[in-house]
Amino acid sequence: MRKPRAIPAVLAAVLAVLALAISACSSSSDDSSSGEKRTVATDQGSVEIPAAPKRVVVLNYALAGYLYDLDVPVVGVTTQATDEKGEFAKQWADKATEQGTTLLPWSADGFDMEAILEQDPDLIVAGGLGFPLKHATTAYAELSKIAPTVIVSGDLTDWQGQYEFLADKVFGKPEVYRDAVSAYDARIAEVKNNITVPAGESVFLSMLADGRAFVLIEDRGLPKEFAKLGFRPAPLFATGRFKPYTAGGDSFELSTEQVGQVLTQPTLFQAGFNADVTTVADMRKQPIWSALPSFTNNQAFDLPYWVQRSDFDEAMELLDIIETKFKK
Repeated sequence: MRKPRAIPAVLAAVLAVLALAISACSSSSDDSSSGEKRTVATDQGSVEIPAAPKRVVVLNYALAGYLYDLDVPVVGVTTQATDEKGEFAKQWADKATEQGTTLLPWSADGFDMEAILEQDPDLIVAGGLGFPLKHATTAYAELSKIAPTVIVSGDLTDWQGQYEFLADKVFGKPEVYRDAVSAYDARIAEVKNNITVPAGESVFLSMLADGRAFVLIEDRGLPKEFAKLGFRPAPLFATGRFKPYTAGGDSFELSTEQVGQVLTQPTLFQAGFNADVTTVADMRKQPIWSALPSFTNNQAFDLPYWVQRSDFDEAMELLDIIETKFKK
């Protein structure tokens, strides 16, 4: 029997170098399809995701800030409002620019699946509140074909619940959330001690560019955070007379006729929905608003549009605004 021919020394060396290169590429890329996994419990069932995702798409602008704070690589995020070119939020614009994040289009009818697919995600984070939740729930099966998809439950109505879920269950960094809560609670105590809260109940409005008014539901989101400072959000939704504008929504609409009948509280806050669309000064020019107790008593206040569904960084900035407005 003939002996196998020996591999020339030069060829053997080349093969060895190639083997090392392939091994290095494999270990450095950490392909999510073969890497370590994490199982996340969601309203849609258990979802197996990469423990260390490399290309994450976020289908709710209001959730993006958490991921940047967690140092998660975000390759794409939907714009704040539908059918717009959009821009990054000032709180995380630098991080988004540094990471090369792409703003993704979407519409009132749903997400742009082709735009999502082009980002080649290994994880999709969606859900939250309002239409982003509705669209994500409707398109869940289709999204899951692109990449493992985690939908943040609509039951998580404040930044604390959303942040804890993402930090702990999805990305395995519970300590980041704990540090954020500690800082926030300390700031709450400080601001509460520095302000004088208006007497009586308060109501919180989300205003649309077309003039329609939506009342924020009192036991969640923005009103809930104001309550921690001693404000008394009016229990309007608790009466059972109103329904959210969409399932899982955080506000309900008032007709023109209802405004004068319902908004009788001594204090009112208004913020635009997804943009600063009006001001208290402009609203005062209209009889429907100028006749309200909050306006006649000069207890109507403007807030920036982003307070309605704030993340941690925005919530901290809001505390600064409240402290300035109501400082003793």
